[in-house]
Amino acid sequence: MSDNKKPTVTTSQGYPIPYPFETQRVGEHGPLLLQDFNLIDSLAHFDRERIPERVVHAKGSGAYGYFEVTDDITDICGSAFLDTVGKKTKTFVRFSTVGGEAGSADAARDPRGFAIKFYTEEGNLDWVYNNTPVFFIRDPIKFPHFIHTQKRNPQTHLKDANMFWDYMTQNQESVHQFMVLFSDRGTPATFRNMNGYSGHTYKWSNKKGEWFYVQVHLITDQGIKNLNNEEAGKMSGENPDHAQEDLFNSIAKGDFPSWTVYIQVMTEAQAKELPFSVFDLTKVWSHKDFPLRRVGKLTLNENPQNYFAEVEQAAFSPSHTVPYQEASADPVLQSRLFSYPDTHRHRLGTNYAQIPVNCPYAKTFNPVIRDGPMCINGNYGAAPNYISTLENPVEYKTQSNFNYQANQETWQGPALPYHWKVGGDIDYAQARALYQNVLSKQPGQQRNLAHNIAVHVANAVPVIQDRVFDVFAKVDPKLSNDIKTELI
Repeated sequence: MSDNKKPTVTTSQGYPIPYPFETQRVGEHGPLLLQDFNLIDSLAHFDRERIPERVVHAKGSGAYGYFEVTDDITDICGSAFLDTVGKKTKTFVRFSTVGGEAGSADAARDPRGFAIKFYTEEGNLDWVYNNTPVFFIRDPIKFPHFIHTQKRNPQTHLKDANMFWDYMTQNQESVHQFMVLFSDRGTPATFRNMNGYSGHTYKWSNKKGEWFYVQVHLITDQGIKNLNNEEAGKMSGENPDHAQEDLFNSIAKGDFPSWTVYIQVMTEAQAKELPFSVFDLTKVWSHKDFPLRRVGKLTLNENPQNYFAEVEQAAFSPSHTVPYQEASADPVLQSRLFSYPDTHRHRLGTNYAQIPVNCPYAKTFNPVIRDGPMCINGNYGAAPNYISTLENPVEYKTQSNFNYQANQETWQGPALPYHWKVGGDIDYAQARALYQNVLSKQPGQQRNLAHNIAVHVANAVPVIQDRVFDVFAKVDPKLSNDIKTELI
């Protein structure tokens, strides 16, 4: 097809088919024949051409681009793709909604996934982020429970406001994220008009062995634009794929979206002085105390050629990392290190890393990771299936010549059950600051927050409504009263 000639239709094995819609039959009008390989192969493939839908982030859109370093941060991070100002690294980005099915509306009130794959010379690095700086949980065991409350009732198969708000009122550490979700930022106008945040605390280190806690912010260069509740509902009916359409068309016409990348940096000593844990996913870091430091720019400039191959099969995980960047002890992040690759092995197969969109540009060598279904990369040829210095000379990098994160935290103690319970006003303080100090300066946003909550909680039973009023009263009595007023 590279010479622009009309392709010849063939079977999956290359046999030419001059008339592809013909089938083999006994006589002119007799029954079909089992020997018709093309028919049987086509039907059998059709029956199997769908892979399992993602449990979360099922509805998504993607594009290729590049990341360019604009500022020197080698004092913080020694990763090779960050070592030179002006250096560019190819990327693939997938945006998504979290709770809905693959056919759900782009305008749903839901967090947005913002996952970035960097194809670096040291291997693939995935930043698997959201468009909100906090999340609903900080105990990883709650994740399946929480997600189930955002999906469908097992009896009615309908979205259920009782499940939704019952969870929130019983797990009030989530109030900060619910405040963000039910503000107008819960319904971004497009993927291009929203920010991305690491949410989690990560650990980056420089080549001196000094390490830092880091959070990452991707600030949209297109400006924040949101839909109000009624606009989002209207858009969901008129064009449920509006964000996919907007992203594809913008790139196709050369209007390439971009985000400026910043980091917040904290030392271990500073973390010990915080009024909350640095590993608490429901909290943000003060910009006054930990100012944004610019790193680079992410630009998207190429649409995929095939949605299934490149977007549906894209596999991201925070465990896909590079030297000098690692996970912190954030328990939710720690659980994601297992859960994401486990999902990919289930959905895509054990060799998901060999799918082109997931395949690292960096040369890989791990003779144990081989065999299995869909192994297509040569399987390391004649090399033995263990690390052998006799057959395959290997350079073993020891701590002395590969010195990063050398000075880590020290952990000790027995294995203990732990539930991160709501610990007093500290779990409402940031939600209160969002309401009183941020939304108050944005005309109509306090009113819209109360309205958006009221519209949704109106579908819950009175006893759960009363619990919702009580939770938001702990944030601000005015907010609680405004929600009640909307329901009268």
